[in-house]
Amino acid sequence: MTVEPLPPAETTAVEPGTQITHPDGRVELRDFSTIADSRYFNEELAPVPIEKRTWNTYNFAALWIGMAHNIPTYLLAAGLIQLGMNWVQAFLTITLGNLLVLIPMLLNSHAGTKYGIPFPVFARAFYGVRGANLVALLRAFVACGWFGIQTWIGGEAIYAIAGKLLGSWWVDAARFMDHPWTLWASFFLFWAIEMAIIWRGMDTLRRFENWAAPFVIVVAVALLIWVIVEAGGLGPILSEPSKLGWGADFWKLFAPSLMAMIAFWATLSLNIPDFTRFGGSQRQQAYGQVLGLPTTMSFFAILSIMITSGTAVIYGEAIWDPIQLAAKFENPLVVALGLFTVVVATLSVNVAANTVSPAYDFSNAAPRLVNFRTGGLITGVLGILIQPWRLVQDPNIYIFVWLGFYGGLLGAVAGVLIAGYWVRSRTRLQLPALYRPEGRYWFSGGWNWAAIVATVVGAVLAVGGAYSAPGKGPFPEDGFVPWLKPLYDYSWVAGLVGAFVVYLALSLPPTAHAKEDNR
Repeated sequence: MTVEPLPPAETTAVEPGTQITHPDGRVELRDFSTIADSRYFNEELAPVPIEKRTWNTYNFAALWIGMAHNIPTYLLAAGLIQLGMNWVQAFLTITLGNLLVLIPMLLNSHAGTKYGIPFPVFARAFYGVRGANLVALLRAFVACGWFGIQTWIGGEAIYAIAGKLLGSWWVDAARFMDHPWTLWASFFLFWAIEMAIIWRGMDTLRRFENWAAPFVIVVAVALLIWVIVEAGGLGPILSEPSKLGWGADFWKLFAPSLMAMIAFWATLSLNIPDFTRFGGSQRQQAYGQVLGLPTTMSFFAILSIMITSGTAVIYGEAIWDPIQLAAKFENPLVVALGLFTVVVATLSVNVAANTVSPAYDFSNAAPRLVNFRTGGLITGVLGILIQPWRLVQDPNIYIFVWLGFYGGLLGAVAGVLIAGYWVRSRTRLQLPALYRPEGRYWFSGGWNWAAIVATVVGAVLAVGGAYSAPGKGPFPEDGFVPWLKPLYDYSWVAGLVGAFVVYLALSLPPTAHAKEDNR
């Protein structure tokens, strides 16, 4: 191991709080004594020791397989086809979107693996020790929305399983707020299961993902085989024509749809250090993600398209909701297996993608008061209050309002992080300063106003022109700012590029702190 060179004004001896660089490039801070009394430190936000960075290529691939095999992923293709695309157009849109989002995903992953730090601590290097809370909480509230959506879907699966086993009294129970009270009971039961997993910590999550990923794949492939046999082959399944063609009507829908596909994982492209901080090496985390994300999303998209198109042949109507499809089977054991798979798939993504990150983010806001478990509980409560059952009722709202709008906002944050880490700091950070007030990442009162301004500019470019078709959403038909309306179709790209350029313009030439970081 080698000790990183320190600025000339400091001693070159290995002292408590000195960061150590290993031959493979990973950095650790073995002694927390110099930062342990800081109000911006707790054990869960601390850099992960090298000996605990044990996730390998399979762990990362399994993480992504588990997260990608979920009902909202299944419904992405459904939403695009409902909007007029055929299976080829929907498949290409989803695949391209996931290849593009993989780029910022891998760029932000590097810091987690190198320094063993979670996303909110990583953000401190560029937004300031206090300013990082702004973007961390933005990311956290989006995750709460996703948590609620997934929990609602998991509750529907439990409700359907119980309905097959218990009969009409369960399905036709008295209604409360437009839904049977038994559906609400299923929703809260699923919520409690998720809270139990997150309460047990990250190692429990890793073990759960390892077995959930292959289980979901096997059951999904078995369902596909059954559909192909029952439908009489692939021909009838893939013959549905596009309602849009390949002309102007398709391209008008393609751009905002592509941004929505990118936005689907834009949240994870920010907080991926929450997972890669446990990585055994840069190669392992990168290979695992390349193998896990785009391949799985593309596979699950084509699988959902083929299964659903097959149901149109078998049942005379396209059944896009896999919960409704599982309920069509007569054999109670088959129904239970299918819906249990939905439960496992939903648990897999929701605990990993939508609880881990906000747990860290809320802990970062008040390290002395909120630990990882408490942060997970806060996420669970907010996920209910956001009323997720309203978000998934309409594909226009789900794809263009929910995904499109917040994707643009998070694209701006990604632009600042990539510019700061790769261009300004050249991947060099000083770990102790990330936890200290008045250090090099304190900037002005704990805030780096260059990053804040860049994020605001990027966000305005991304969503300032947000618009909705008449009767299709909450935004004005001409956009909030009419001359920015064309950019809304490219919201994620506009936000990322705008914030990237503005941040570098405001940060260069480097400040004294940046020069020290680049030594």
